[in-house]
Amino acid sequence: MSVLAFAPFFIWPVLFITLPVLVWLIDAAGAGRERFRSSAVAGWWFGFGYFFLGLFWIGEAFLVEADKFAWALPFAVTLMPAGLALFWGGAASLARVFWYPGFARILVLAVALGSAEWLRGHILTGFPWNALGYALTWPLVMMQGAGLLGIYGLSLWATWIFASPLVMIADAEPGLARQRGAFHGCLLAAVPLALLAAYGAVRLATPTGAMIEGVRLRLVQPSISQREKWQPENQGRIFSEHLELSGRDASGTPDGLKGITHVIWAEASMPFLPLEHPEALTAIGEMLPQGTQLIAGALRRERAQSGLAWRAFNGLMVFDDAGRLRSVYDKTHLVPFGEYLPQQHLLEDLGFEQLSRMRGGFSVGVTPRPVLDIQGLPKVGGLICYEAIFPGVGAAAAERPGLFINVTNDGWFGNTTGPRQHFHQTRVRAVEEGVPIVRVANNGISAVIDGSGRVLSSLSLNERGVLDSGVPMVRDAPPLVFYGDWVFVFSGAVFLLNAVLIRRCIIFFV
Repeated sequence: MSVLAFAPFFIWPVLFITLPVLVWLIDAAGAGRERFRSSAVAGWWFGFGYFFLGLFWIGEAFLVEADKFAWALPFAVTLMPAGLALFWGGAASLARVFWYPGFARILVLAVALGSAEWLRGHILTGFPWNALGYALTWPLVMMQGAGLLGIYGLSLWATWIFASPLVMIADAEPGLARQRGAFHGCLLAAVPLALLAAYGAVRLATPTGAMIEGVRLRLVQPSISQREKWQPENQGRIFSEHLELSGRDASGTPDGLKGITHVIWAEASMPFLPLEHPEALTAIGEMLPQGTQLIAGALRRERAQSGLAWRAFNGLMVFDDAGRLRSVYDKTHLVPFGEYLPQQHLLEDLGFEQLSRMRGGFSVGVTPRPVLDIQGLPKVGGLICYEAIFPGVGAAAAERPGLFINVTNDGWFGNTTGPRQHFHQTRVRAVEEGVPIVRVANNGISAVIDGSGRVLSSLSLNERGVLDSGVPMVRDAPPLVFYGDWVFVFSGAVFLLNAVLIRRCIIFFV
């Protein structure tokens, strides 16, 4: 049920029911050493259901080439949630160690779950998909809290807010005490919700800045089927479709890119290595009017330092009106089992392949992420595919950019909740950084998002077409830009301090 709190449903009041159940399961864990194991089991099962239904869409990727990868689908959709649920099982067991009576135990659970979500976002390259804090990022006024507390800080507050009312009611004795418990529980939820909403309202009321003058983007969304994309016989047709779509406006009328300063294509938009195909570079130059540039997600390779092997990169490339490469950003956060295999050569020798089927896997780009100098645009930070789900994308860059360009290919995951959740998390990144994001996807959702998370224009999932738009100016930086994860650390420390003080007060009065 908890999955309904997130995109595309946003029925976050369901957590007022589900999170108290987790508290009561830990309450019922018994005594002695057995209580830690029982709490871990309860937390694991809760987490397994949460991740299983939240990540079922991953299975779609294994059906793109079903003849090769369908065998792995049952393992992917069960083993990954089972592994992620270990974080929640560990959090429940750890919380039980400090399981004080009353409201104090909610604070302890909040710190344990929040810490588990932070670890989930960092260990083994991290995967913070649907972190609990995302429940507090809808509607837009609530989303602004991500710029104040960050998604991990919001995860702490989400446990406090959603667990308090029912737990406080259940803890109180029948009669007048239960009425007071209901009042206190609702107050404990309502006050932080009201404060987050108030902060969001002030943030949204602040002028966001005008559009950058003299810039007109054309976002190209060809909606190419993933099953067709990498078949050699389709390479020329797909490239021609990108060229043809780029030369038409939103109504489909050819306009020769009149007034357009930058054309943007999605991740791996060309199903070949464009730098090794001079005819493709010539065609790009012929498509672009003078002064217009193409920003395209594309693959490239180079010789390793040994000179004996090739290194492949998933990149964001900038081409000028002569088809020359002007700058490139190589992806730094690769998808395990999608773009590389752990122990790559060993597993390849055993016959395994990652979903991209790139022999040797992709290599990691340089860090910190370089920003791109693109004529007519502010400093640009590249985000390729799921790099946009990781908080702190600005801190990972060499300098704060004035614009993020996120290219992705959600065609792997069909018409499921996955692409919609991916898009929502991208919007939250814009709020955390105060930086607009231009998102271009192969099959949707492509959009222009301002630094407050507003969607200024968009193309929906599986819609084929183009989107012409200006670029909003960068916002003033929210607090999270300056303090980063220290906001989460400080919040957790305050929660624990209050838990200890509440516990001591109970002992004193007893």
